[in-house]
Amino acid sequence: MSHLNNRPHLLALILLLIAMSSMQSSGALAKILIHQFPIMTISALRLLLGSLILAVIFKIWQINIQHIRWKAIISYGLALAGMNALFYLSIERIPLGIAVAFEFIGPLSVALFHARQKYDFIWVSLAILGLVLLFPFDQASQSLDPIGLAFALGAGACWALYIIAGQRPSGVSGNHTVCLGMFVGMLCLMPIALFLGMPAQVFEPSNFVYFIALAVLASALPFSLEMMALRNLSALSFGTLMSLEPAIAALSGFVFLGEQLLWTQWFALAVIISASMGCTFTTQQAKQQKK
Repeated sequence: MSHLNNRPHLLALILLLIAMSSMQSSGALAKILIHQFPIMTISALRLLLGSLILAVIFKIWQINIQHIRWKAIISYGLALAGMNALFYLSIERIPLGIAVAFEFIGPLSVALFHARQKYDFIWVSLAILGLVLLFPFDQASQSLDPIGLAFALGAGACWALYIIAGQRPSGVSGNHTVCLGMFVGMLCLMPIALFLGMPAQVFEPSNFVYFIALAVLASALPFSLEMMALRNLSALSFGTLMSLEPAIAALSGFVFLGEQLLWTQWFALAVIISASMGCTFTTQQAKQQKK
């Protein structure tokens, strides 16, 4: 671990991979819950339980409220709320991997905005190619719902805001920022969930345990790890590396939900992974040359 601490970029990459694996594994669980419970209920409880778990682990009561920069916390929380609700609304209508592919347009736009060197554009272009190949087009086993695509694109816009807001100083530690941001996001979604109706079956032990698992896998763990990674990654690196999300999501959909992939989509996964590895390598090389 001490070796990794001396190489913050590598440590950030490992944390990001764990976060993405956790997030996309939870996507399969969320898609199962969506068939049983309202989407807003799932989204609101995910953030509520996640924030409570982090509040206990990181002792939220010990922070100095006067040091909190609420503008950064609120923007981060709004981004989380939008990402959660819009993404779940999208996977209700379209396959998991395709939803994440369209959602990724958000962080990809951030990566393009920060691209400066020729290699940056090469890796981002490869990521775009992979995303295009992920789309099923006329060979897809099921057509793409335009409303589902719109929800995914909206989630992508919130994802872009999430990257930007996550890099802004909040006056408290990264884990406390995640905890407070998730609570703000929950405050945005909970009134809507209650207004639309929250089934009492949610709180039955046999069901509630799945919501706790979703909160850990989809919020508490990945958002904390991503916040730590954001401290040691540029917006370009983070945005390009997040292109692995559609690949992991597609694999999760294939393994857990039986969603079939075309050969072009398997090739797309290889292209996206190559782009992420290339971006990581050239970014690290550039940093070493500056020393």
